[in-house]
Amino acid sequence: MTYLMRRLAFMLGVLVAVTFLAFSATNVIGDPLFNVVGFYASVDCDAVIAGEIEDVIGTVAGTGIGECERVIEAREEYHLDDSLPVRYGHWIVGMAQGDFGDSYANQMPVSSILAERLPKSMLLMGVSMVVALGVSIPWGVAAAYRANQRFDRASTAGAFGLLSIPGFALAIILFYFFVVRWQIFPSRYMDDNIFSRLRSLVLPAASLGLPLAVVYQRLLRTDLITTLQEDFVIMAKAKGLSDRRIMFRHVLRPSMFGMITVVGLNMSALIGGTIIIESIFSIPGFGRELYVSAIRDDITVVLAGVTVLATAFVVINTVVDLLYSYLDPRVRRAG
Repeated sequence: MTYLMRRLAFMLGVLVAVTFLAFSATNVIGDPLFNVVGFYASVDCDAVIAGEIEDVIGTVAGTGIGECERVIEAREEYHLDDSLPVRYGHWIVGMAQGDFGDSYANQMPVSSILAERLPKSMLLMGVSMVVALGVSIPWGVAAAYRANQRFDRASTAGAFGLLSIPGFALAIILFYFFVVRWQIFPSRYMDDNIFSRLRSLVLPAASLGLPLAVVYQRLLRTDLITTLQEDFVIMAKAKGLSDRRIMFRHVLRPSMFGMITVVGLNMSALIGGTIIIESIFSIPGFGRELYVSAIRDDITVVLAGVTVLATAFVVINTVVDLLYSYLDPRVRRAG
């Protein structure tokens, strides 16, 4: 089995484990039937329909038959009389076909909610990652090139200062100055065209990306300084190569391992951060929808969100592993 196939098999196993745990937790902690039919979920509807007991509201027997028929239909529709592994099997097969079920709250297909909300969150995370990498790489290179000089010391102080500010606090500060006080950016998400979307995402992306940029910069700076002490760098300098060529052609690539690892691991923080940031900047993305759905026990939406986010996290980390094998073939041989 090739290295790629082994990584894909491992990714699939992780996804099955994560989705099963999420499905089990949401079905054990909550009552799916109650979310569908409400109060009648606790009623012995078989006895009500058979006329053996009065209906749950204590009036004329039989007035709850219509609701109880809905309870029985819901049991069959959601396979609630089956064991948990069987229910998970039905759910995972439907999910693999793009059927995430219907939202309990508004009876909309969850796939429609995903199609409407997820692209906004993905765009936010993509722009945030561009901000993080676009700031951290040149910043790290400049700091390493001037290690222990005035610029490096100033950037270190600024990095720790920025890192000490929580992401939500940074978002509130940016919102106050750039939206409320100076009115440079809109106060809500604009979806007129791609330019208005990007303009609306400048502050949210900065709130998510800048704290990550600090982490990446500190790690990249350290690795660059270490690589600059290697023999092949000294040889390149002896050959008369320019500092710029040495830094970007010979030093930067082998110094990216640690940073790539942290980029993959920090995707969970980036994904989780969208929930708060979307709420602060009124972005109708899937992070905000997931937060609202968790509050109102909309299990189908929560499960879809967990599945999508877990898939994104696992896929990104698999891509990171594959990048390792590209940057250093020894990783592929060792795997």
